[in-house]
Amino acid sequence: MTKIYFVRHCEAMGNLKRLFQGLSNFDISETGAKQLEFLNNRFKNIKIDKVYSSPLTRAYKTALAVKGNKKIEIEKCDGLIELNGGIVEGKPFAETFSAMPELADAWDNHPEDFHPKNGESMRSAYERIYETIKKLAQENRGKTIACTTHGGVTRCLLCRILFNDIHKLKDTPWADNTAISLINIEDDGKMSVEFYNDTSHLPQEFLPKRTRISTFMKVEK
Repeated sequence: MTKIYFVRHCEAMGNLKRLFQGLSNFDISETGAKQLEFLNNRFKNIKIDKVYSSPLTRAYKTALAVKGNKKIEIEKCDGLIELNGGIVEGKPFAETFSAMPELADAWDNHPEDFHPKNGESMRSAYERIYETIKKLAQENRGKTIACTTHGGVTRCLLCRILFNDIHKLKDTPWADNTAISLINIEDDGKMSVEFYNDTSHLPQEFLPKRTRISTFMKVEK
């Protein structure tokens, strides 16, 4: 059995300012730094053989918190990076999506069809992420590793394992900042979810005051 702790990064400035972060390399926020203290404490007594991180700052700083004082390696992994937002990269959700109703509709109602100009399609990201996790599991067979990554990445992986149907992506919940999911992978490659999107390590005041889903529809969901 191979175990993978899948951890979404802490709050970053893009989250705070309600921007489409994607590949934009925003630093973490003050709240994010506090979240990492609690995340570090959560992992203190969990045995981990290695940590893999998206190369973006918000994920790598999260990886440092997961690693803590453990004498293990952190390896940056491009396959764990967030979806490239193309023309919406780094821009405000509300204003940008209001100006692009067709793209906004895909994001909110059929995310499997989301494909911003000059960016990565959701279908491509869905496959990339699954193939990355299969590869990491093969390379770490029988071990326990952690992956620090992003909201869209986590959502795609959970959709694949829970439903095996990209059309269920809309029904797959977003992970809050520093949320942890535990993926079990059998020797034959079969994946299962032991638990997902667990933020029990965070006090109430450090949980997000808003969801990851955009507010361009004028109501929080």
